[in-house]
Amino acid sequence: MNSMQPRIILLKEGTDTSQGVPQIVSNINACQMVVEAIRTTLGPRGMDKLIVDSKEKVTISNDGATILALLDIVHPAAKTLVDIAKSQDAEVGDGTTTVTLLAGEFMKQAKPYIEDGINSQIIIRSFRKATAFALKKIKEIEVTVKKDDPKEQRELLKKCASTSMCSKLIAYNKDFFSDMVVEAVMCLGPRMPLNMIGIKKVTGGSVTESQLVEGVAFKKTFSYAGFEMQPKNYIKPKVLSLNIELELMAERDNAECRIDNVEDYQRIVDAEWAILYNKLDLMVNSGAKIILSKLPIGDVATQYFADRDIFCAGRVAQEDLNRTVKACGGTILTTVNDIRPADMGQCDLFEEVQIGNDRYNLFKGCPKLAPALLS
Repeated sequence: MNSMQPRIILLKEGTDTSQGVPQIVSNINACQMVVEAIRTTLGPRGMDKLIVDSKEKVTISNDGATILALLDIVHPAAKTLVDIAKSQDAEVGDGTTTVTLLAGEFMKQAKPYIEDGINSQIIIRSFRKATAFALKKIKEIEVTVKKDDPKEQRELLKKCASTSMCSKLIAYNKDFFSDMVVEAVMCLGPRMPLNMIGIKKVTGGSVTESQLVEGVAFKKTFSYAGFEMQPKNYIKPKVLSLNIELELMAERDNAECRIDNVEDYQRIVDAEWAILYNKLDLMVNSGAKIILSKLPIGDVATQYFADRDIFCAGRVAQEDLNRTVKACGGTILTTVNDIRPADMGQCDLFEEVQIGNDRYNLFKGCPKLAPALLS
């Protein structure tokens, strides 16, 4: 008897339960609203959009994926257009506005047939047949990249890069930047991901002053007294990457240490200094000339390294530290008690140079190239 009772589905109050043709038409109308918001950004003559989010952060862009990601879209059907743009950006890296407009136009053309009572599954089958036909035509006109001819491959990649830049602010300098982008990609090893290419923004100057560094580049980090005494140029230095704080540790909250004489206090202070200097001695004895750390390197350690002609940089961003390790070799150590030669990386040239209003640390001639674009 119980199995014959009807099932009761409880929905939250206010849930929209509309179905059928009216709901499909409503979904199409919602998608059309999103499409109209980015339609004017398409092509070389496309306009930029100025978007202010809830935190009053201002963004000016004509990139479809960027604009859709910033729009606060609530309608579930319209959100699928955002997913389409994200997928296009992840797979191809270009054409985000185009795929969104095409999807909206397909739905716009299908809307009269839905209103006339044609089943949506029939329209879907028609779209799938059209997709198969389009793929067949693409196969007929496709151009094969000849990897055995580097010059031809480079020219084809340059044309692809130039096409992507036609609708951007740098369209007038697309030849300059397409050469730079292709060179950066060609520097990567066969199995190195594209995120190994770092892009650093430098305020001021002309866009044509942008440069490609065949290695790793990151902005000079916060430094203590003694930093200016350190050398800023090395040839074939060993690079030691750490995740260690090299300064006297502050007491923990509510920590308590009870002593009853001055000698015990002095022994505690001496032990702290001994621990720090022991770490510094181990790093100096390893033969490293460049020491990078994700955590702070204090004024004592900075001056200690400066006296021994060693360059150090603390508070290095995790992304920059990972890219340096992948390019120069070695590993990120959490202890200095057992530093082996394999734990350290190496590059042909390290230098700190002035670029714009900032100073940058450059690692050139890395065993595994990880190019950086400074623009």
